[in-house]
Amino acid sequence: MGILIQKFGGTSLSTPQAREHVIRHVKRELERGYSLVIVVSAMGRKGEPYATDTLLDWVSQNGDALPQREKDLLLCCGEIISATTLCSLLEGEGIPSTVLTGAQAGFLTDSSYGNARILDVRPERILRELRAQKVVIVTGFQGQTEDGDFTTLGRGGSDTSATALGAALRADMVDIYTDVNGILTADPRIVEDAKPLTYVSYTEICNMAYQGAKVIHPRAVEIAMQAQIPVRVRSTFSENEGTLVTHPEGFQDVQAGIVDRFVTGIAYVSNITQISVDCPDGNGTGVQLQIFKSMADAGISVDFINVTPTSAVYTVFDNHSEKAIAALQEIGLRPKSLSGCVKVSVIGGGINGVPGIMARIVEALSVHNIQILQSADSNTTIWVLVKKEDMVQSLRALHSKFELHR
Repeated sequence: MGILIQKFGGTSLSTPQAREHVIRHVKRELERGYSLVIVVSAMGRKGEPYATDTLLDWVSQNGDALPQREKDLLLCCGEIISATTLCSLLEGEGIPSTVLTGAQAGFLTDSSYGNARILDVRPERILRELRAQKVVIVTGFQGQTEDGDFTTLGRGGSDTSATALGAALRADMVDIYTDVNGILTADPRIVEDAKPLTYVSYTEICNMAYQGAKVIHPRAVEIAMQAQIPVRVRSTFSENEGTLVTHPEGFQDVQAGIVDRFVTGIAYVSNITQISVDCPDGNGTGVQLQIFKSMADAGISVDFINVTPTSAVYTVFDNHSEKAIAALQEIGLRPKSLSGCVKVSVIGGGINGVPGIMARIVEALSVHNIQILQSADSNTTIWVLVKKEDMVQSLRALHSKFELHR
């Protein structure tokens, strides 16, 4: 057997009972003959003592003036506590183990503290420890610069650490363990009949992640896709194998018909403001340049852009809307805005080139008198913007229309 990467998130490590499940998964894969590299996140979620958000709160309660370099040094502590705790438990079970920080595991990054980019992974130390028949536990979410400074990789960084190691070590598989049983067709808190997906393509899950699904970080999927390393998203608290993420060719023969589905899932992003600006006097190009340059100068990310010769319509997050409107007014424009919107995404590898998908979306929403404020599409995704009060009904109607509960 080859190398298997196991990544355990914060909820998988936060309690003694959860850690017992982690030990069970480790033992099972060792018995199958794998060499194991385990990537861990900080324990728990905000409010629990070692969680990343708890450490950030600690900074804000103590002057809130810590430079970003030193803040990264602090945030690395959460994963170190998780890794050493797991090492102690494995050694207690008679399983030889060792802990490596992101730096010791070979993660070289740039110096963008708080959201560093991986420049290289040099896994020689890991390979030496694996040859010594040890389980290698790596602190996720972190690396180091050429100068030896600690860095963190931003949100979802432990997922990214796991797939980057999978690529560097040419692993057979990367298992991402979380508190849900794989990837579902929609948010089960809203769509009660959301169904677990057995297989999904890299492209589909990237789009789902970018459009609001929070099971795995899209940066991690992109690395796995480039290296062609399959990923499984599975529950720490179950023996179910969860969802396999790979190229469509990797599951085409395993589950008949899966590649022919039009839609894979429905996702959403809330708290969005729609901004529209008229371009008078036929000077669309000049005004549009002013609009988007003003957004760039203000450091505001824009999305859902529709441009015509006479207008420009786009969205920003609600918490950036006042700043965006002020920036436009400063250059003499009179924007209109609608806050509290939701971007709903219909995602599927089978959408491209298939007639009638948009018609079905419009039909599903019009039955419930839901107004589409804006729409856009790509090869694998169609987006519609709706009002916040229509979000729940939109998700349920689209999930039902494309029969994702079956």
